[in-house]
Amino acid sequence: MTVPSCDVDSRAHPLVAEMRAMFRAHHSFSRDIVDRAVTLFGARWADDCEETLATLFPTLDAQAQAVKGYAAFAWDSMRRQAKFERDRAYPAKTYAAAADEVYFNPDYMASEYLPGLLLSHFLWPHHYRQLSFFDSAFIEPMRTIAAASFMEVGVGTGLYSRRLLQNLPDLRGVGIDISPSSKLFADRHMQAFGMSDRYEIRLQDILDPAFAAQTDWLVCVEVLEHLEDPVAFLRGLRRALAPGGRAFITAALNAASPDHIYLYRTADEVWAQLDTAGFALEQSFLGAAYRPSAPGVPVPLAAAFVVV
Repeated sequence: MTVPSCDVDSRAHPLVAEMRAMFRAHHSFSRDIVDRAVTLFGARWADDCEETLATLFPTLDAQAQAVKGYAAFAWDSMRRQAKFERDRAYPAKTYAAAADEVYFNPDYMASEYLPGLLLSHFLWPHHYRQLSFFDSAFIEPMRTIAAASFMEVGVGTGLYSRRLLQNLPDLRGVGIDISPSSKLFADRHMQAFGMSDRYEIRLQDILDPAFAAQTDWLVCVEVLEHLEDPVAFLRGLRRALAPGGRAFITAALNAASPDHIYLYRTADEVWAQLDTAGFALEQSFLGAAYRPSAPGVPVPLAAAFVVV
């Protein structure tokens, strides 16, 4: 499908325009991806993306490296997705093997996985729609009651935590992750946005018997599909959520990735596990990455749940 011509204002959004030029010049399989995002989401998206690029990748060299990392991340995802469409299954892999291959591989995390994951939240429609759902369904209620603190489990790039801190200037947060590379990337993310004094990242596992922290507001984005036993992890999240608290929990469905182990095919499968772990549903979101190439072909989906 041809994307309608879409103007990126190089004066208002110079780094978005530069990113568009980089894709067109060096990564032809994504040549129209910025145009598609602007067409779908307009000026709000362009402002949002420009701020992220300007703060985290302020030089052309830094931006070029991030775009290169995203392109490698996206190309690998496309290759794996094509195989998934044929096999309708993820390759068998243990959590330990995925962790060694991804989370404890500092070169891969720094050059490809983390910049790719970060930019995917602006360049993949289902990721940006999920981010927008987070803004309205989770950040706004926190603003309404003047929430004081939160916890994110599985910090990744730090994007969701940063969004909370940025929108709620009196908020403080704690991030939990197992990957030193994620901690380093997210620490730099917070430092670049001037939020380090309100946020601490701890290298911990919430399933460790010694983990006893609780929070009224909990965030966990795209961790469940990385696990062999998501229900055990969800029960750990439930213990970390204080009575009366609220959580934002997501999962990737039908999305092949080197660290995706548990295959969710429908949002109902995720909800069934949330229910088993003791959560009650408040509202949810489901977004598709693209239209299927033919009836019955699985496409990546983002499923998000606000639960209590």
